[in-house]
Amino acid sequence: MRKFWKNFWDDQSGMGVVEVILIIVVLIGLVIIFKNQITEVVNDIFEKIVSQSSKI
Repeated sequence: MRKFWKNFWDDQSGMGVVEVILIIVVLIGLVIIFKNQITEVVNDIFEKIVSQSSKI
């Protein structure tokens, strides 16, 4: 089991931890920057769903 984790940790193929962390940081930054716009879009979508569901 120890050998598996050592090989897993030392594996250089695929995306590295740094790249994943950078992607997460960028996504969080975008969410913070566009929080109001995202909230408005989601609210509009839910309003349309509620208004159209009463027609069914």
